[in-house]
Amino acid sequence: MQGGATGWSNWGLAGALVAGLLVSLPISEAAAQQRQAAFLGEMGATSAPIGWRQFCRDFPADCRARPTQIELVRSDRANWAALTRINAHVNTAVEPVTDMDQYGVEEHWTYPISGKGDCEDYVLLKKQMLIRAGFPASALLITVVRDRKGDGHAILTVRTDRGDYILDNETDEIRLWSQTGYRFVKRQSEADPDRWVTIGPASAPAAVATQ
Repeated sequence: MQGGATGWSNWGLAGALVAGLLVSLPISEAAAQQRQAAFLGEMGATSAPIGWRQFCRDFPADCRARPTQIELVRSDRANWAALTRINAHVNTAVEPVTDMDQYGVEEHWTYPISGKGDCEDYVLLKKQMLIRAGFPASALLITVVRDRKGDGHAILTVRTDRGDYILDNETDEIRLWSQTGYRFVKRQSEADPDRWVTIGPASAPAAVATQ
């Protein structure tokens, strides 16, 4: 696995536009476009993953827990340290194994209480641990993407005041969404964890959500 990033100072640069464009735009417009590029856009309701529906039957309280208000994670050193620590801990503690090998089915979302799991199980545990550490639930969104091979993959989006950052079992490095190389498909709604929305770059047309 790759090592974690060194601190919040790296976060401010991650969503910058190319230098030539920054030079050609007024500062206020460039800053606005840089900020927009740091966040994913929500483009309407879509279907929840099949595995999420099964998870909700097994853990209904975790699907009904709606946040009292929509919040972003504040970008300070303490929060960065907690995110880095929990991301790396779960990545190390859980042994990767497919649902077929462990449960005999293609999709089974659950907490990795056996010490083993696939990408969704890593995400569920990270979200649970971060909420218990005091992070706002509305800023911790289970997200479905297509990886560089075109395969389905689950990650955790952390919505911060500097943009949408990704916790991934494939790396200990916490990266801005645009640095992952993934095609973003859908994620949980900030207002309701049981509602899912299509997502993509803020200025792009809606992508077609897949099951």
